[in-house]
Amino acid sequence: MTTATGATTVHTEERDGIFVITIDRPEARNAIDGATARALATAVDQLDARDDLMVGVLTGTGSVFSAGMDLKAFAAGDTPVLPGRGFAGITRAQIKTPLIAAVEGYALGGGTEMALACDMIVAARNATFGQPEVHYGLVPPEGGIVRLPERIPRNIAVELLLTGEPLPAEHAERLGLVNQLSEAGQALDRALALAARIAHNAPLAVAAVKRVVNERTAFRDQDAFPEQDQIVSPVLASQDAREGARAFAEKRGPHWQGR
Repeated sequence: MTTATGATTVHTEERDGIFVITIDRPEARNAIDGATARALATAVDQLDARDDLMVGVLTGTGSVFSAGMDLKAFAAGDTPVLPGRGFAGITRAQIKTPLIAAVEGYALGGGTEMALACDMIVAARNATFGQPEVHYGLVPPEGGIVRLPERIPRNIAVELLLTGEPLPAEHAERLGLVNQLSEAGQALDRALALAARIAHNAPLAVAAVKRVVNERTAFRDQDAFPEQDQIVSPVLASQDAREGARAFAEKRGPHWQGR
């Protein structure tokens, strides 16, 4: 996961079923260029391909999550938007595994859109989100317009999108955008603790919950339960479901097999 010059821009690490993906371009405030987008796409594909990886955590090195698009690289013809996958290789990708954003410092423009592409957000109290594109005659097409009004009250989202003003993490937490707050420098640790609570659970059940939640908006009300049942019926009939019941009855920890 390196640039053409050989500099590593994305690091990955495995921690007991948790896959940590770290953007490492501190000199550019973790802005995303083409090579970094491709590296992130590769990392997310690895997360989804591994049955032993239950949860992903996306973060940035240093004191910044991501300043969004690398405008210098973009001006030189290097795009961080990948066909079929969107900005940073993730904003339009269909990611099956739960993904948590651990945000320190600024998550601006595409940085906010990357966080919105995650299922949950843990942020330091001094973190800041924002979609400032309107200041530059642009719009946020990689999730800002589509996802922000779904994650916070619509009128507040519209205000933020039309003014381009920043959203402090503590306000974002009150609005429901941020799941948990941490002290500065501790967002990753807090995200890992949340991920560990998820990774403890049955893998088939976790995957089914994420799939149904993500696909629910595509279902009409009358179709929601039949569509859900197609996804969850194999889970309810699985060996893991029987193991969970036995473990409860025997007052012991379950031994998940993912089948």
